[in-house]
Amino acid sequence: MSKTLTVEEAYRAKLKNSDLKPDAAQQRVVLHLQKLGQALVEAAPAKGNILTRIFRKPPPPPKGLYIHGAVGRGKTMLMDLFFESVSGLPKRRIHFHAFMQEVHVRRAQQKPIVLIADEISRTAKLLCLDEMQIVDIADAMIVGRLYEAMQQRGVVMVTTANLAPDDLYTDGLNRDLFLPFIAKLKQNLEVVSLDSATDYRLGRVKSRKTYICPAVPANQQEFAAIWNDLTDGDAGQPDSLDVLGRKLLVPAAAHACAAFGFDDLCRNPLGPADYLAIVKHYKTVFIKTIPALQVHERNETKRFILMIDTFYDAGIRLVALADVPPENICPKNQHSREFARTVSRLHEMQAASWWESPR
Repeated sequence: MSKTLTVEEAYRAKLKNSDLKPDAAQQRVVLHLQKLGQALVEAAPAKGNILTRIFRKPPPPPKGLYIHGAVGRGKTMLMDLFFESVSGLPKRRIHFHAFMQEVHVRRAQQKPIVLIADEISRTAKLLCLDEMQIVDIADAMIVGRLYEAMQQRGVVMVTTANLAPDDLYTDGLNRDLFLPFIAKLKQNLEVVSLDSATDYRLGRVKSRKTYICPAVPANQQEFAAIWNDLTDGDAGQPDSLDVLGRKLLVPAAAHACAAFGFDDLCRNPLGPADYLAIVKHYKTVFIKTIPALQVHERNETKRFILMIDTFYDAGIRLVALADVPPENICPKNQHSREFARTVSRLHEMQAASWWESPR
């Protein structure tokens, strides 16, 4: 039986295999993760005879980590290395959008926050949440109460985010109600900045052309040709997915590929549950035609950001036909800052390494 590598050993292995380049900022975060991993081992329930288990009082759960930094710096990669290195306790790694969707489903079942925290703590003593974002007051209030309840039940959290805690929900409605949670988060999680100067996603873009623009006839033919290549010439048939008791229509589906228009996904009132249903059923998503959004199209912009985040986290292969390059999709509105992550992810999802990785 092979020994589980510590996060530090796994990181060094990637450096040795040239999967990564030395990065001082990443190495500093690895040291924090290594320290947390050791603390989790020390806090684990005692093993041995019954007397040992009775008289050895384990230390309290350690503080978790809040890792923040600009897009493409390796936050998710490091958290995943850490997650794989931890053994001996129940654990879970999930994207923040998917986690909140599960919480909302439980809330719709009339479950109080304390019961939801009980359920989570029974299945995960280590909870790794990727890409924490707070975009509305409902999520803000639920996250604050749920986090406190999980912390009381000994759940250790590791969270990645693009923003520092004090920058969360900065322009949100009734933000003053969210400030106590930020204070608790900084008190109970060690806040670590991954301040690398390099965006590694853009450095890996050496792909086939799967983000195709502008949407002129020749590029429309190229878009159709990729569909034909991936579906063995099957034109596809309409499909539908069950989403929380309703139907999500898929205009065309074949060979684990699904094709949508931009309006189907971002102008219609879709949400996290819809995008999660898509990634559970298909490996490749085709979107036609992505426009340059207007300043007043805030909902469409928000849905597009959410959709790409969900597709990225699930490892979806994306083929897009667009009017403009990724950098020109989003207008200058309140979503401009978070759209930087979307642009970075759209570039990475074109890379040959993205397409070659098993899905």
